[in-house]
Amino acid sequence: MLYIISAASGILVAGYSPGSGRSGCGVPVKSLGKIIRSVRAFGRELSNPVPEPKGAVPTPRIGLALGGGFARGIAHIGILKVLEEEKIPISFVAGTSVGALIGAAYCGGVSTSELEDVAIRVRFRDFARWTLSRYGFATNQRMIGFLNSLLKIKNFEELRIPLAITATDFATGEGVVFHSGPLVDPVRASCAYPGMFLPVNIRGRLLVDGMLAHAVPSLPLREMGADRVLAVHLKGCWSKAEGPRHVFDVIGQCFAIAQEMNCAVWKEAADLVLEPDVKGFQYDEFERSKDLVSAGEVVMRKALPEVLKWLTPEPQALTPDHRPQTAPGVPRPAPMPAD
Repeated sequence: MLYIISAASGILVAGYSPGSGRSGCGVPVKSLGKIIRSVRAFGRELSNPVPEPKGAVPTPRIGLALGGGFARGIAHIGILKVLEEEKIPISFVAGTSVGALIGAAYCGGVSTSELEDVAIRVRFRDFARWTLSRYGFATNQRMIGFLNSLLKIKNFEELRIPLAITATDFATGEGVVFHSGPLVDPVRASCAYPGMFLPVNIRGRLLVDGMLAHAVPSLPLREMGADRVLAVHLKGCWSKAEGPRHVFDVIGQCFAIAQEMNCAVWKEAADLVLEPDVKGFQYDEFERSKDLVSAGEVVMRKALPEVLKWLTPEPQALTPDHRPQTAPGVPRPAPMPAD
């Protein structure tokens, strides 16, 4: 069963879900060989998982999918704060657009309080610069410096929590999922909102915002092995009732409508959808970061009873390998690898 928790209404709605030795030190060759074999065996022993006590129900691997939404994405920080306070373990994170940026920072050891401090100070000019190009009105080249100063870890392989970052191939429309290598360019690509930012070229492929292929990246989390998926959807309105302010409002509202009409796939791969109340925030209102963090905290606290149930699963809900059973029939197509 899929649940959607909307902070705006405060209602829990049941939805649908179908389912050491250096050379020259005088060590004899035969002895050196024995040492190497011993070290390898020791390494294999360390890599073997500790067996679960017989009859114990293991904690499900929870994946957190962070959707896009420009400044509204600051609400993700509030959700992370509550998860930390309640000591709810997160095994995987996947991010799209601003969700990719916050996910990369958090998985690399940037604390939620540090993220809040950055959110208070950051402005559009810190990561973007207006330009004249047939590909868009702005470049996020400045994001390189911004990310290098923000990120404590610069490569996927060193992150404390496994992370997936999504982007979209501009030429083919295929979803691209990054799991390895440097972090900065994949984050930039995932944040390259079409029409506003220029596409980002990675290994000969022009990539744009991941929200086109993975508005909320719940499917990549299933591919990573998540048993439960907590998805954060930043459902906002780009245009006020009196009409759009400029061309970016027009573009943004059109994409928001299209995403709403095609949200079934990512929702089917999620167990719980959180919708922070961000409708009253403009996409560029970074100065309201405290309110946005609070919006994330509010909706996460409302979802806590449902999430806590995952930590005490019923034995009959387990698969033969003693893992909690995921929703049956959830489509799990292999993501277009970018690594």
